Amino acid sequence: MDRNRHFQPAVYIMANHKSGTIYVGVTSDLPKRAWQHREGVVEGFTRRYGCKRLVWFELHSTMEYAIMREKQIKGGSRGKKIALIEAANPEWRDLFFELSS
Repeated sequence: MDRNRHFQPAVYIMANHKSGTIYVGVTSDLPKRAWQHREGVVEGFTRRYGCKRLVWFELHSTMEYAIMREKQIKGGSRGKKIALIEAANPEWRDLFFELSS
């Protein structure tokens, strides 16, 4: 099995509900990481606040770019994060099931 089969740097936002608590993260395997958040298998912020809904993501060519973008988003205001989500996903749909389609 190719360990890098799913390597695709991404920045993503998880939420517990529309306009609720949000979490910004970076990963090299978005389907796996989003599943971990949904199932609560990793202790931390998303599990504590129930952020199980993938509401926004952006794919990048390298982890370096993805990490730079994550820092940029995290450094912005909550309003800017919400605007980013709502520009692409105004209903705050859970995009998890669209990852494999």
